[in-house]
Amino acid sequence: MSTAPLPPAGDWIRGISVKQPYAACILAGAKTIENRPRAWSWRGWLLLLHTSQQIDRSALRVPLIARTIRGRELTTGAVIGVARLTGCHQDPDGSPPCTEWAQPGAWHLEVSDVQALALPIPARGQLGSWRPTEDLVAQVLRQLPHLRP
Repeated sequence: MSTAPLPPAGDWIRGISVKQPYAACILAGAKTIENRPRAWSWRGWLLLLHTSQQIDRSALRVPLIARTIRGRELTTGAVIGVARLTGCHQDPDGSPPCTEWAQPGAWHLEVSDVQALALPIPARGQLGSWRPTEDLVAQVLRQLPHLRP
């Protein structure tokens, strides 16, 4: 990663809001894809992992999820980490899912290099990808000063 001055936040970083407990599963490194209804063309971008205000209570009873989040706090309404978006694909019809987290028919955002924030940063997100404010990016960089595009 570069040490050059950062471009404006809207040019290299985006936010993505994910319901709990799925966000905690991504942060744990177990869930390496995020299911979305549409393809995303961006690659290599850093994503602020934002937790929506809602918790999917029925998901808490899914054994795969329950095992993954055991002992983890389910923070809502905050940025809890960052990840790199490395790809986006859809499994071919009739093929097995790419991971046990994949939903058939959904587009799978591939995430890697997940890093947790020590302190969640309260923030508002929105559907789809969103551009974080310069202030929010500055707060993230105070916790992860090595973070660069």
